[in-house]
Amino acid sequence: MLRLRRAQLAEQLAADTTRLAGVEARLRTIETEGYMNTEDVVLKQVPRIRIAELTAVAASYEPASIGPVVTPLYPELMRRLEAARVNPSGPAIAWYEPESGEAVTVHGGVGVGVEPRDGYDFAVVDLPPIEQAATIIHRGPMAEAERSIAILAKWIEDNGYTTDGFAREVYLDYHPDNADEGVTELQLAVTPSG
Repeated sequence: MLRLRRAQLAEQLAADTTRLAGVEARLRTIETEGYMNTEDVVLKQVPRIRIAELTAVAASYEPASIGPVVTPLYPELMRRLEAARVNPSGPAIAWYEPESGEAVTVHGGVGVGVEPRDGYDFAVVDLPPIEQAATIIHRGPMAEAERSIAILAKWIEDNGYTTDGFAREVYLDYHPDNADEGVTELQLAVTPSG
């Protein structure tokens, strides 16, 4: 009877040790990453949107190059909109176009309800619709958006899509004084592979 009980306890101990090792491995992963993956990727259509925008050129698409270029565009754009008596009608948006070499044109804009016309010291353009966009909500500073982009890129690859890799960023809840509270939707245009 004691030998049977010893065998049962040894089997239970082995199972518990295996479960404990799994929990410890997951904890190490979470601690290394600094977050738990709770993001969901959504595939959707993005409608055309009219924006007022300013542009600048960044040396590359790396966050260290983009941040110092895109950040000052918004206060300057808001100053110019106020001077022109144009009210924003939507969230701030950033989007990017590749230039020669590593350089990228950075577009900083905000939704508006006015027609393009001469005399504005900003451009009024229509961002085209995106027929299929893989999207994810990023919470926190944009300097840490690479983890959300990585999740989005993996989803795109795992689900048989391709993309040009340049995200459109829609700042749903922007906090210039506390970036940790920011909420941004990242949108990547996708097409089926093959």
